[in-house]
Amino acid sequence: MVKIDLKGQVKEFENGVTAAEVAKSIGMGLYKSACCARVNGQACDLRTPIEADCQMEILTFDSEEGKKAYWHTASHIMAQAVCRLYPGTKFAIGPAIDNGFYYDFDMENPLSLDDLPKIEEEIKKIIKENIPLERFELAPGAAKEKMAGQPYKQELIDEHAGNGENISFYSQDDFTDLCAGPHLMSTGMVKAVKLTAITGAYWRGDATKKMLTRVYGIAFPKQSQLDEHLQMLEEAKKRDHRKLGKELGLFMLRDEGPGFPFFLPKGMVLKNTLMEYWREVHKKYRYVEISTPIMLNRQLWERSGHWDHYKDNMYTTVIDEADFAIKPMNCPGGMLVYASEPHSYRDLPLRVGEIGLVHRHELSGALHGLFRVRCFNQDDAHVFMTREQMQDIIQETVRLFDEVYSTFGLTYTIELSTMPEDHIGTVEEWEKNQDILKEAITAMGKEFVINEGDGAFYGPKLDFHIADSLGRTWQCGTIQLDSQLPERFELEYVGVDGERHRPVMIHRVVLGSFERFLGVITEHFAGAFPLWLSPVQAVILPIAERHHEYAKALQKQMEEAGLRVECDLRSEKTGYKIREAQLKKTPYMLVVGDKEQEAQEVSVRHRKDGDLGAISVQAFIEKAKAEIESKEIK
Repeated sequence: MVKIDLKGQVKEFENGVTAAEVAKSIGMGLYKSACCARVNGQACDLRTPIEADCQMEILTFDSEEGKKAYWHTASHIMAQAVCRLYPGTKFAIGPAIDNGFYYDFDMENPLSLDDLPKIEEEIKKIIKENIPLERFELAPGAAKEKMAGQPYKQELIDEHAGNGENISFYSQDDFTDLCAGPHLMSTGMVKAVKLTAITGAYWRGDATKKMLTRVYGIAFPKQSQLDEHLQMLEEAKKRDHRKLGKELGLFMLRDEGPGFPFFLPKGMVLKNTLMEYWREVHKKYRYVEISTPIMLNRQLWERSGHWDHYKDNMYTTVIDEADFAIKPMNCPGGMLVYASEPHSYRDLPLRVGEIGLVHRHELSGALHGLFRVRCFNQDDAHVFMTREQMQDIIQETVRLFDEVYSTFGLTYTIELSTMPEDHIGTVEEWEKNQDILKEAITAMGKEFVINEGDGAFYGPKLDFHIADSLGRTWQCGTIQLDSQLPERFELEYVGVDGERHRPVMIHRVVLGSFERFLGVITEHFAGAFPLWLSPVQAVILPIAERHHEYAKALQKQMEEAGLRVECDLRSEKTGYKIREAQLKKTPYMLVVGDKEQEAQEVSVRHRKDGDLGAISVQAFIEKAKAEIESKEIK
């Protein structure tokens, strides 16, 4: 017999009982909705036999691991459908991703969007067949035989052959794929599927290798969930920051500089306003601001560890026969600033911020509007402190994050990323720092999930995933706890005891980068920015030419009051100009005619609330300034 702890309730089962049988013993509802299980913290198949006492959780589609098992199974069903319809297809990899799944195919005649309905019909047939998925293992030699005619699979088998372990497979009728799982029990458990896109993708992301056809899809247990998701995708298309960036005149992307965005005048107003807000908040939290060089020599990057761990993402050059690198992050320069003068415990914590222009080499296929660029302004900061100050500073930083995100109406979840394989420093140091992050965040009453092995190479981190108005999440803020770089740069402070000590530091960004954050909030607000952020806060619309002088005088008066105002002096009908201002997401439209001119008033329209009536010019200025001051979201 084995004892299985099911969230605190311990039950006994026969040795070798499967996770599926455990789920069935709890209830048929859970059994039918189960996607996989978590045994002693590890996600596994429902078909997994339990041979020893353990902790178990049955996972449904509502859990992250459950979704991945569901979507991974859907990717296998799609691959089976493609192979049935197009014999001779060579298939590469087909993982679950954050929002669905994809599979890469090598085909004589690449697929097009017109092929997707046909593939979807075949997928429905395979689901209806309710084919069981069966797991088995083969030695590397037999595995290669099994995958004869599938060069991509054979390459993957060769990579794993060196460890001497068997290769695991999943089979469903006429389709077999090498895979670690976990998967659903049968194809019939997948209910609603939609193929969403086709793109090209290089094998292994390497531009020197063959271009494959990548088909994306999404699947849900209920058709209503799929319909809701597709509706969200349609709304996301309308909010696409690349589309809105062009329509609103914010930024542009050119083939002359892939991944290097051009900010246009209105985009610069938006960007500079955001930077002013960043400076305002950081001044409140007692940060000082610095600026470090954009290019520094190789020795510095070797000392920091970036040359060994990040060189492939760095742009390098040679100056006076010495290697230099354009900075991909601001940290090493910040170390030199700290080391430039002696410090006492009285100076700590020392909060140092920098809006640093950084460059990182991203693969061309990964570039995406402002979300993934090669050049961006990082809202970086480093806080140097004593070990005794660590928890207080981490909590203070989280409070700063809370203030900033709430200003934009954004909520977040927290992920604790732990020690990666390529870490520097001892395991003991890492575990100690991970515990400090856990304790600090738990003491604030905040929850977090563990992201195993995804810490920075120099320290564990808290990643903040913000949720926008469509419920999509974006990783923006991070707090990275680091005792390695202060050691490498031999940073010191004189303690209360008069002795020299090594400070600890955190690296942290709240926005991530100004460019990416601007992309996020453009989609979050659908381009209708709050008044304080809007590049144009009001447009004055004179009804006839005789009102032009009054309109110009109003513009001057409002600009002197600190508002960003435009005049539309075109000889178009007022209704047309209002509609155009609405399309440009202008917060306020101020209509002026004979009556307004005589009374020294403006007729106010809001882009959302409509006609607000006529008020005095001064009353509108005061109203607008109060809304800007409060950073109200309408």
